[in-house]
Amino acid sequence: MQLAVVLTEKTQHPMIFLSGLGLWALSTWIGTFIVCGRKSLSTNFPYFQRFSRISPQNRRLILLSWSASSIFFLRLLFSALKVFTLLVFFTQVNEKDENLSWKAIGYRRPDPKAIDGDENTEQSGPLCNGIIELNRSKDVALNKLQRLGFPVSKPISKKSKIKSLNPSFIIKCDAVVVGSGSGGGVVAGVLAEAGYKVLVLEKGSYVARNDLSLLEGKTLDEMYLGHGVLGTRYMDILMLAGSTVGGGSTINWSASIRTPPHVVKEWSQNHKLELFGSEKYQKALDIVCKKMGVQSEFEHEGFNNMILRKGCEELGYPVETIPRNAASDHDCGFCCLGCRDGKKKGTSETWLVDLIESGNGVILPECEAIKVMINEKDGRTAAGVAFTFENDHGQRETAIVESKVTVVACGALSTPPLLKTSGLKNPNIGKHLHLHPVVMAWGYFPADSWPEAEKKSYEGAIMTAMSRIVSNSEESGYGAIIQTPSLHPGIFSALMPWRSGTDIKNRLCKFSRTAHIFALARDRGSGTVNATNDISYRVEDSEEENLSRGMEKALRILAGAGAEEIGTHHREGRVLNVKESSREELEKFVKEESSRRLKYLENPVCSAHQMGSCRMGVDPKSSAVNPMGECWEVEGLFVADSSVFPTALGVNPMVTVQATAYCTAQSLVQFLAKNK
Repeated sequence: MQLAVVLTEKTQHPMIFLSGLGLWALSTWIGTFIVCGRKSLSTNFPYFQRFSRISPQNRRLILLSWSASSIFFLRLLFSALKVFTLLVFFTQVNEKDENLSWKAIGYRRPDPKAIDGDENTEQSGPLCNGIIELNRSKDVALNKLQRLGFPVSKPISKKSKIKSLNPSFIIKCDAVVVGSGSGGGVVAGVLAEAGYKVLVLEKGSYVARNDLSLLEGKTLDEMYLGHGVLGTRYMDILMLAGSTVGGGSTINWSASIRTPPHVVKEWSQNHKLELFGSEKYQKALDIVCKKMGVQSEFEHEGFNNMILRKGCEELGYPVETIPRNAASDHDCGFCCLGCRDGKKKGTSETWLVDLIESGNGVILPECEAIKVMINEKDGRTAAGVAFTFENDHGQRETAIVESKVTVVACGALSTPPLLKTSGLKNPNIGKHLHLHPVVMAWGYFPADSWPEAEKKSYEGAIMTAMSRIVSNSEESGYGAIIQTPSLHPGIFSALMPWRSGTDIKNRLCKFSRTAHIFALARDRGSGTVNATNDISYRVEDSEEENLSRGMEKALRILAGAGAEEIGTHHREGRVLNVKESSREELEKFVKEESSRRLKYLENPVCSAHQMGSCRMGVDPKSSAVNPMGECWEVEGLFVADSSVFPTALGVNPMVTVQATAYCTAQSLVQFLAKNK
């Protein structure tokens, strides 16, 4: 039942109808024969049968044949069935918030009530006084807006654009910010502290600290874009992006890396963006890092990072400590599901707090911007935003925010569609999308070996170690970095190879002692955002080569750290027992596995960083926004998120997004002062 809900109601993807078509076909005898061929036939009359009647052995052979089929539809069907079935199975919970398989695989979520937050802050979090929830009681919400200094009125305008939207009410403010993540949150906080009335629209929900479940399935559903099920057009890249108050900074892995010097040089010199080579930008980096409490200490290194660090040291590879926006004692391993104790300093613990405490700002969660309003008199001045929300009766309503400036910060996957539906025509909007494609290797470390038995793969600080062994930062600047992920049972199972029911069970039984290391490529190639659920992207040959080199190093690091078994996520699911293999066998395995192709759904490719789809530049012919972040076509319309990056960044983008947004916020302060 849950699988059906995910496929029919929660997954919005242009190819999802093919999966539905395939499942329908498998429910009929003729469809089963067409899709499965002779292996679906019975030895008894009438010979033809539905998929559910086929023997388990033949079903397994059929599924494996799909995974390697020359017919792309069958590969897609296999991939979709594997990902969705395993993700749902290992994330579903009963009325006690338990999954019976978790004990068998050694997984245990922490008791949310046992996690203590800052004793000076309520467990509900520091934003509760500024959250306006229109879906609970619209009248109460509008009255609160009025009390906080945001005029609310009934629409009386005869303007055709406003009239056509049939808005229920209009809110007035100085600045409306669409999105509350690392871009929008910074801009909102800076403008509010400067004395301007700021209203933040957030498509995602607000989950207070004491409401965080720390359940993988529930969190993916509530706090991730696309309910955590997001892919490119042909599902060849699986993506994760935040969609909640605080955006990606609420559910990211804490890595807080400054813009690399070679990227600063490339953006300032090759792209002629003087901002990035300026003292102003360096000061912005200092300010945002200080605001987030970025530091590099840790008290207890987690399982995956211990292995990455040891493997690098054994092999003589360079390894460094990743700065984090969290205290040295913050090592829960569950930050990808929200930070219940508030020690990770995302925007909901920093810039948005400034917004609320200034008395000049409010946040409206579960309000989706549908159109930037353009002044009808001149046709090129932003006048605010139209948005929709669900009222307390379950009905959709439309409202309008009228503002002096409009800031779009929905993220690289959602900002372009909003600008396009608002009538902007710049051809660069939605183009030049970069994804930092990622591939992973894994290593199994039995409980009777190092690291010590109490160490679990899903616990400990998510990111503390990194290697730049194949980053090419001193040469082309395009290569791959080596880091570790946060994988809980659902995503772990969805990524691991499936060879049979028994095989996947055996892999999951090793879950808590299986380390993952990934290679992340700085991509030259790019894709296109047609809509949030329609994203085209192709891994270029150069990126595939860099990922191959990164995969090779990842496998060697795992073996060097003492893994008993190593492997990748390639569909064939090959495993090497390192302890029982000769050096020659290890070399052969590493070479073969790291050189396998990534395209055509052969190997899962992932992305947690999306950028560049409204890139900044000095010429409207090659960019979507100017060096101040303002759209070329519309005055007073600014973009402040990762979509403005001129190229891929090559490292975790949070600090760069915040520093760039901070500079954009300074331009906005000047713009508002000039247009009082």
